[in-house]
Amino acid sequence: MIVIRNASVLRAHEIELCTVVIEGDTITSVGTEPVANGARVIEANGAWLGPGLVDLHVHLRDPGQTWKEDVGSGSRAAAAGGFTAMVAMPNTVPPVDGGSSAVAALERARAVDTIDIVVAGTLTEGRAGKAMAGFDAMYEAGVRVFSDDGNAVPEAGLLRRIMAYLRDLPGALVAEHAEDHSIAGEGHMHEGMVSARLGIAGLPGVAEDVIVARDIAIAAETGASLHIQHVSTARSVELIEDARTAGLSVTSEVTPHHLALDDSALEGLDPNLKMYPPLRSAEDRAALRSAVRDGVIDAIATDHAPHAPSEKAVPFEEAPRGVIGLETAAAAVASFAVGDDQRIFFDRTSVAPARIAGLERQGREVEAGSPANLVLFDPARRWVPGSFASKSQNSPFAGMELTGRVLATIYEGRISYEGGLA
Repeated sequence: MIVIRNASVLRAHEIELCTVVIEGDTITSVGTEPVANGARVIEANGAWLGPGLVDLHVHLRDPGQTWKEDVGSGSRAAAAGGFTAMVAMPNTVPPVDGGSSAVAALERARAVDTIDIVVAGTLTEGRAGKAMAGFDAMYEAGVRVFSDDGNAVPEAGLLRRIMAYLRDLPGALVAEHAEDHSIAGEGHMHEGMVSARLGIAGLPGVAEDVIVARDIAIAAETGASLHIQHVSTARSVELIEDARTAGLSVTSEVTPHHLALDDSALEGLDPNLKMYPPLRSAEDRAALRSAVRDGVIDAIATDHAPHAPSEKAVPFEEAPRGVIGLETAAAAVASFAVGDDQRIFFDRTSVAPARIAGLERQGREVEAGSPANLVLFDPARRWVPGSFASKSQNSPFAGMELTGRVLATIYEGRISYEGGLA
């Protein structure tokens, strides 16, 4: 039995200080019940207790690049960040694009007992953008999220056929990396005043906007469920808001680093600030923050993209794109996006992502009978990220003071992380 005392819990739209009792994998009571003898007691001291975080967008690099990350190290990093579920992207080596690769990936995921790992499959064979992937075999294996993340499906006709096919598979979700490579080219940062001043090739925001507009139009015509990954521009936010107003089945995510930083942070050309899509303008960042608070953007997802230290220890233009984010996500969201709004925090980091991914045991209200997938988060604790449980250390927040710290994570009634309680 685990007892968490004096936790701040959102109940029926009211925040209350409660004692929460967990027996087995279930919450058995929420209130002021006395503590049973022999229970493990955690003193929350007013910290937030809510549903475990759910990440819709993680790169585990397993198989094929396990020197950067693997299922085990990624799971430990996720638990340290307060996550009880995550969606693993399929751009592994080889990619998850058919029945055999999906089964193998699912077997690795199910061997982990500290977090739910949802395996995504590709949209096209080999992520090559030429032909549909093996949807039937992947779907039969249990895959429901499909993405060529790292690439958008380049041909609109092919994407239309994909959406029409997946529309008829209950629960199937098309998750698109929104970027037109013919516009983006080989840029290294946002195309704007900073890139011009530094003399570095830029990635224009319109490369994202064009794909978002195209994909929404095809989703409207086919009736498919579309999820737009790592939104980064103000114009994309406008397009998504219009789609939602029209009643389309369109959801979206934004990363903590796009909420926290803008392209002015790149003046020092730190390779650990190079990611895809790039940090955009201050105006774009403001639009993203507003969209999270207003609910136009449904979810916050890390796009956790590990790279070995040696890979990032090169000049900015030579460095690979991508940053880690699992262990700092909660703090970055609280520090830069939602502040002390407990309701919005848990909705965008847990409730909405669980709904989008179709995870019935995740993102649930803290009440008797709910699965014990929980995070204890102190929104006032200040800390400076240093070393990470991830194999890679390429964090944009390393050395930066953040406000908000994960104290403990509970997965299916078991404590998967408690490093913040010390």
